[in-house]
Amino acid sequence: MNESVERFLQYLRLERNLSWRTVDLYRRDLDQWVASATGGSRPLDLVSVTAGDIRAWLMERASAGDCPGTLRHKVQAIRALYRYLMTRGLVDSNPAAQVELAKLPKPLPKFVREQTVDNVLDEEIDRDDFTQVRDHLIVMLLYETGIRLSELIGLTDAAVDVAKCELKVRGKRDKDRIVPFGDELAQWITRYRMLRTNLRPECDNLLVTLRGKPLYPSLVYHVVHDSLARAGGTGKLSPHVLRHTFATVMLNNGAEINNVKELLGHESLAATQVYTHVTLSELQHNYELAHPRALKKGG
Repeated sequence: MNESVERFLQYLRLERNLSWRTVDLYRRDLDQWVASATGGSRPLDLVSVTAGDIRAWLMERASAGDCPGTLRHKVQAIRALYRYLMTRGLVDSNPAAQVELAKLPKPLPKFVREQTVDNVLDEEIDRDDFTQVRDHLIVMLLYETGIRLSELIGLTDAAVDVAKCELKVRGKRDKDRIVPFGDELAQWITRYRMLRTNLRPECDNLLVTLRGKPLYPSLVYHVVHDSLARAGGTGKLSPHVLRHTFATVMLNNGAEINNVKELLGHESLAATQVYTHVTLSELQHNYELAHPRALKKGG
């Protein structure tokens, strides 16, 4: 082990108070880099290392099968080492700072099947029970409008027009947008408002607790999670997953991507385009399940 590298690892453990496990990860990456750079037979001249040397080593590791996340961590370990050396005047520059980090693949948004949400919304509930009607409305609003959790909680009563079937939503950076909805949702909002009159709410919010106060995130999360789980949903079952589901369903059923962008309140089209990958993935899945040629072994 290079003496400067060893002192850096001691610094991480004793001065930065990082865990043994974290320090061991740094040690493993740096040991591997030093061994490759020196062939294991000579001391490493840290001053003479170039960004090109580091890139060449990363290409070797990529060829050996290291994933992008592993490659990123290796670069970050070398960057951290050189930052440490620069603060102690042992080197003048950080060659690893010139090496671009490997890009991580973006995971596709999680969504639930339409049938799962339909099972929730078709569930028989007591229409005279405030809590049951409100919880039903929470799921319906998230699924049919695609609004965010924060937007749902902040939705005012005055912003919901059942005659026009429109919501006025205040999104990020206080930007307002109009989101339409259907007659069924309008009927449930009207029913909910009738039951809510007995509570004498203490706020202007559309959705309130039994005490007439605004909803809070954990309550909405549990309502969504429990409702979807009862209907057979698996995996992550959160309000944001219903937003993803809204976007996916809209695109699957022929909505223009620019219209979906406006409904979601996205600043750029790039944020919405990720859902096209979900729909393509779904199409591929359905093709493989249904097309006779795709079902043939080796064909």
